[in-house]
Amino acid sequence: MNLLPESELMSMSLTSYNDFLKENPPMPESDPNVQQVKKVGKNISEAVTKYMTDNKMGKRIEGYTWEFNLVNDETVNAWCMPGGKVVVYKGLLPVTQDETSLALVMGHEVAHAVARHGNERMSQMMMAQIGGVALDVALSQKSNETRAIFGAAYGVGAQVGLMLPYSRLHETEADKMGLIFMAMAGYDPRKAPEFWNRMAALGGGKPPEILSTHPSDDTRQKNLNDFMPEAMKYYKVK
Repeated sequence: MNLLPESELMSMSLTSYNDFLKENPPMPESDPNVQQVKKVGKNISEAVTKYMTDNKMGKRIEGYTWEFNLVNDETVNAWCMPGGKVVVYKGLLPVTQDETSLALVMGHEVAHAVARHGNERMSQMMMAQIGGVALDVALSQKSNETRAIFGAAYGVGAQVGLMLPYSRLHETEADKMGLIFMAMAGYDPRKAPEFWNRMAALGGGKPPEILSTHPSDDTRQKNLNDFMPEAMKYYKVK
């Protein structure tokens, strides 16, 4: 259910992204952690562009202007908006621990955006809360409710508690695409199960916020391991 024009989401994305960064200023580029985020982001974005072009899906990322920022927030979270606007929260870095696991998370989040999973989530939420008749009006007026639904759909800031969980189909697709993206970027996808195990172990039984929409369970581990031979076809050490 993708009811929303991608061009409209790109416009809302830029506005929401800029508003978020005004309230949560990016950490300075002199910070080694910021340099790592930007380095990994560049590698992932180049891999995504190549993959989409090679598979004749380049139109899916038309208009993408990639940006990668780190914000000084201890939440264990990261997200990617339409148009390639990516934010990593500082609290995620102690869990990723290295470039490879960071590439895994960023590849996964970018995969959700490229596959337009957020469009489907936002469409579902708008149908439920606003109704199809008022859809055009809601988009044109950019009401607070519409902006809140956008934030909830993409996991931005304080809206994280309102997020509609991705479906298992979305999660499996993003996991697989994310493995391919990180592999093409030169990061070993075999690190994925180890990272998701660390994520699942956090919080003394209460999962970190990123797992409220990214469930980690035995099914996910099995899917990752089953798909690994395919992902390894794309892996080349840089």
